[in-house]
Amino acid sequence: MCKSPLHPFLHALPKCEHHMHLEGSLSPPLLFRLAQQNSIALPNPTIDPSFTSATTLSARYARGFNSLDDFLHYYFIGQGVLLHASDYEALAWEYFQRAHADGVLHAEVFFDPQAHTDRGVAYPTVVAGFNTARRRAQEELGMSTELILCFLRHLPVQSAEQTFDAARPDFVNGTLAGIGLDSSEIDFPPLLFEGVYKAAEKLEGITVRRTAHAGEEAGADYIWQALDSLGVERVDHGIRLAEDEELMARVARQKTLFTVCPLSNVSLKCVKSVKDIPIRTFLDKGVRFSINSDDPAYFGGYILANYCAVQEAFGLTIQEWEKIVMASIEGSWCGEKRKEELVKRSQEVLRQYKGLADS
Repeated sequence: MCKSPLHPFLHALPKCEHHMHLEGSLSPPLLFRLAQQNSIALPNPTIDPSFTSATTLSARYARGFNSLDDFLHYYFIGQGVLLHASDYEALAWEYFQRAHADGVLHAEVFFDPQAHTDRGVAYPTVVAGFNTARRRAQEELGMSTELILCFLRHLPVQSAEQTFDAARPDFVNGTLAGIGLDSSEIDFPPLLFEGVYKAAEKLEGITVRRTAHAGEEAGADYIWQALDSLGVERVDHGIRLAEDEELMARVARQKTLFTVCPLSNVSLKCVKSVKDIPIRTFLDKGVRFSINSDDPAYFGGYILANYCAVQEAFGLTIQEWEKIVMASIEGSWCGEKRKEELVKRSQEVLRQYKGLADS
């Protein structure tokens, strides 16, 4: 719990999450349970003491990471315990419950099929498990969700193209809402994936939404490429945007949403503290953004912890939070009816707390 007097308000706010990797919500207790259940050998604790227990692994994550690649080392080890549809269901369901407790009403979640198919897990197995959890989230929690397929940019472009081809039926039937681009950013510019993004854009009669990680560790030039070469509608991370005034003016004018992940940026040493993230600059320049948890099992907090970290760093007003929340809803990829419901729920909370602030 944060120390801000606005904490009850932050908790009550209906939230949309746009940047959360399902594999990145694999908690150490679940990781160890699935490893035992599936007879998967984890790294030898004599070589890496982090894997002595779920407690020691949690402590290792809490210390942070030296870089994105340092984090990805642990991230891909964790994915190795996922084999069956029930494993993927357990993973996603654990996240949906945690997110719901933090006030998330709509979640658009990433997954990395290549990380599973390259280990011999069939693509339909992965999607079936996630879809079961998504149905439960809708039925039991009232949470709407969208599933976004991400390409691993450190793998050959041909692998991304093959993955997209295998997933085509799920774009057609509505299982998948869009595509994204993640993993190691440096030396893997968005331009490399222009072909597969163009292929998605050309799917006849189908709207495939497009986003990409850009401007997290690499510079603002990667954001330019994501917008111009990939035709993205959203940009994930994008904190280096603040270095380019012309680009900031463009995305503000075009109402492009940036999915900011404060605790992740600190944990990966992209910034020294949350205060170094350009939240205030984005607000002043009219750049739309949402606040997200990225890989919450690894970075020390789910979405509410990220809201609290931003509040403690910047001391935002209720009116400024209103801008963030409304931009988050407008930038979501759900239908207009669901957006209207989210706006109504948000306005109810905003009216309640504005009244308290004025009294």
